[in-house]
Amino acid sequence: MSLYLSAGALTPLLVLYRQQWSFPATMLTLAFAVYALGFLVAVLTLGSLSDHIGRRPVIIGALIVQLVSDVLFLTGPDVSWVVAGRVIQGIASGAATAAFTAALVEFAPPHKKRLGTVLGSIGLTGGLAAGSLLAGVAIQFTPSANTIAFVSLIVLSVLGIIVTALSRETATRTPGTLRSMIPRVAMPPAARREFAGAAPVVAAVWMLAGLSGGLAPSLVRSVFHLDSGFLNGLTGFIAPAVSVVVGLSLARIEPRHAMTTGIYTSIAGAVGISGGVLGGSLVLMIIGQALAGIGFGASFTAALRLVIPRAADHQRAGVVAGIYVVAYLAFGVPIIVAGQLAGPVGDITTVVGYSALTVVFALLSLAAQFRTSHPRKRNDPKLPANGQELPVAGVRVGGGS
Repeated sequence: MSLYLSAGALTPLLVLYRQQWSFPATMLTLAFAVYALGFLVAVLTLGSLSDHIGRRPVIIGALIVQLVSDVLFLTGPDVSWVVAGRVIQGIASGAATAAFTAALVEFAPPHKKRLGTVLGSIGLTGGLAAGSLLAGVAIQFTPSANTIAFVSLIVLSVLGIIVTALSRETATRTPGTLRSMIPRVAMPPAARREFAGAAPVVAAVWMLAGLSGGLAPSLVRSVFHLDSGFLNGLTGFIAPAVSVVVGLSLARIEPRHAMTTGIYTSIAGAVGISGGVLGGSLVLMIIGQALAGIGFGASFTAALRLVIPRAADHQRAGVVAGIYVVAYLAFGVPIIVAGQLAGPVGDITTVVGYSALTVVFALLSLAAQFRTSHPRKRNDPKLPANGQELPVAGVRVGGGS
């Protein structure tokens, strides 16, 4: 969880750095978004590494890399150090995520294996939320927020390295280490229709996540004219915190229903964010972020449950990679573009246009879900008229990932 606490802490701290070093908004959004680049590269190349060399080496290595990024944030004299630290931070998180989740499942007792997966999910999104809120509190009530945050995180990383080194290995080493590091992104024919229908809303909810973390904290000062570290942290906290609760609570709901629920709430969230910015209401913007968090938790979880089961076991790694390529490109690239536009066209126009684009993407997925739920038999013989999913390649689908 310390990996994601660190990533979340940068959300309000970037606003503090901007005030201290007077760099433009374009650098703020760049420093936020390059995390996604590092994460994506690491997931695609190192995501399966622990299956071959063991969980402990990968986790220890990732924590050491995380330690380097925390030191850069603690001692950095300007924003270029922060950008470098964010890339390194993304690499550490991307390398560790699969290994950590697998180890949690393997350490769990036989009757509590699902708990390991749940803890992995909570650690990721909950860490982002808690990191943002705690850093915001430190900014609001202490004169040394950066030092407090990263000294604490350095201690957590060191403790994590020690605990992992003393833990037993849970995975058996297998050959094929170098081959596992070759990125594999592939969508088998059986999964393509579901992927095409889910991809636009996956992009939309991750774009809204990027807006909440990369731009919303700075809007507290630039649009609402409030100088509050706590509110900066709160705007970075609300969406991931809500998405954790929703993702867990909707885990047993039929995925098609969860998907449409997520689409509608993501649209409502985008409208709320735009309305709050246009109307000068921070409360409305935060409500919009909460709705966007519901949309994220519902639709992204549903996308995984709809797409992954349609691939055979040996195809699933490539399918998951494809989903995360869409997700992290949508998380990073649009917010960089928004940062470039904020200067010439203004923050309000940028946020409204950005939110409108997410609504368009969500509507594309809504249309695709409607077509899937009401298919024409001559066009889609694999799906019955009631839209229920059928087994594909010997895999039971429709009941969960």
